Amino acid sequence: MTVAASHTFFEDTKLNDLVTSPAMTLSLYSGITGDVAVEPGAVAELLPLCLSIGLGWRVPQPPLAVLAFMSMDYQIVRPLRVGDTVYGTSRVVSRRTMREGGIVIEDHEIINQRGEVAQRGRFTFLVARRPA
Repeated sequence: MTVAASHTFFEDTKLNDLVTSPAMTLSLYSGITGDVAVEPGAVAELLPLCLSIGLGWRVPQPPLAVLAFMSMDYQIVRPLRVGDTVYGTSRVVSRRTMREGGIVIEDHEIINQRGEVAQRGRFTFLVARRPA
């Protein structure tokens, strides 16, 4: 019997590893939150980011063993609307060893149903080393 790992440790990360999440269609935002967008049908700017983080829990590999979230640089490229279907990608673009773990920098993109990047960001994490 094989037991899946519960976390992805620093040693498990590899440069340029690409992870793609399942897709989700944006719907019912204002009905759920009561928020009225400035433009009818528009979706609040950070909702897709929140959804993509949640979709990241549905990828086959275990989550990073994050010790600290160090920084985020985020850009909204184009608006998303109710009815758009989005998915997320993340790619390890840098990794640096430290004493207790390592720094992992990932580029994240949220992509719509037309293959256009709607949002992108760079996230920096302090990730734990595998326990001895």
